[in-house]
Amino acid sequence: MFTSVLMIEKALTSADVEFVTTLHGDEQVSFHVLLQPRGDQADRLLRAIDDIALGELDEARREGRTPEGDEARSVGQQALDVSLQALRAAGSEAVGRLVEDHPLDALKSLVAEAGADEVIVLTDPHYVEEFFHRDWASRARHKVGVPVLKLFSHSKA
Repeated sequence: MFTSVLMIEKALTSADVEFVTTLHGDEQVSFHVLLQPRGDQADRLLRAIDDIALGELDEARREGRTPEGDEARSVGQQALDVSLQALRAAGSEAVGRLVEDHPLDALKSLVAEAGADEVIVLTDPHYVEEFFHRDWASRARHKVGVPVLKLFSHSKA
């Protein structure tokens, strides 16, 4: 069985689930999912800049209303639960957890603990972070010791 660590920031869409569960053809895949709830004010600013870069001005204005802190954890847990159910419904094994502090350290530990074959980072585009190679995938490539695949979410959840 192929083992993937899947790092996400929101609930997987049906297109995302189909995409990640078919990456390896007919081979059975076990997913270990990490979801990080929304971050702090600096993250909010970067998300707003990304929205503006994509021409999504309405989304940029909504960033101020995005749940954070305890509220974000509750929303994050729901997103994780929905994602795990969808992966299981597609025929994959799936376990997961929220990660709040030091997501790359949690990723590195989970890769070792699970004996993962790969890491898949599935997020919306983050142009500012990607330009400076500060996105999860770029940083993980130097830290986890397995291949890291960067994918963009198919649509908004």
